[in-house]
Amino acid sequence: MSEHILSLKNVTIYQENKVILSQVNLEVKEGEFIYIIGKTGTGKSSFMKTLYGDLPLTEGTGNIVGYNLLNLKDKDIPYLRRKIGIVFQDFQLLPDRSVKENMLFVLKATGWTDAKVIQEKIDDVLDKVGMKDLANKMPHQLSGGEQQRVAIARALLNDPELILADEPTGNLDPQTSVEVLSVLKKINDNGKTVIMATHDYALLMKFPSKTLKCEDNTIFEVVQRTV
Repeated sequence: MSEHILSLKNVTIYQENKVILSQVNLEVKEGEFIYIIGKTGTGKSSFMKTLYGDLPLTEGTGNIVGYNLLNLKDKDIPYLRRKIGIVFQDFQLLPDRSVKENMLFVLKATGWTDAKVIQEKIDDVLDKVGMKDLANKMPHQLSGGEQQRVAIARALLNDPELILADEPTGNLDPQTSVEVLSVLKKINDNGKTVIMATHDYALLMKFPSKTLKCEDNTIFEVVQRTV
């Protein structure tokens, strides 16, 4: 296994020919927990999209979980995303399927076939986020925090090397945000690398960790107390 799960050198990120972030140099080691902060529109989401292959990298060099972002082929993107668990702000659960069926959908879509192994995996990830007892509930029967826990469980299904969480607490109240971040921190404590974009500075105070800031078309590390 490589020491760095993510390495970016002299990267410039464009969106519709506009420079969003330039001269990005970043190395993330296995097992790190990293916040990406910055005001809306400073490039946090564009940065995340570049990491999971939604925005093509055209300038600089980038490697993530063993994939070269600069010459990433469309056919490689599904395989890249199996090694990255992605958690979005708006949960993105299938509304017409139960929690368990949401998990089943992802596993079947990514090639799992053994019913017993599938059930064990679903039980395992739901247990990790404290949602095993609610496996048969529909998304609309769950609170926002519960839905986000399910989304985190879903991100863990293929045992990814890296979790990318893009504003995972953006739609949640402060108390629920703390609970969801506690789940992510616990997953990180078990060895998973987590990169989380957020604008919730209260969480950074409560759970201090390495912090990178997007500002003035660049991204740089900040000392926690000056955030």
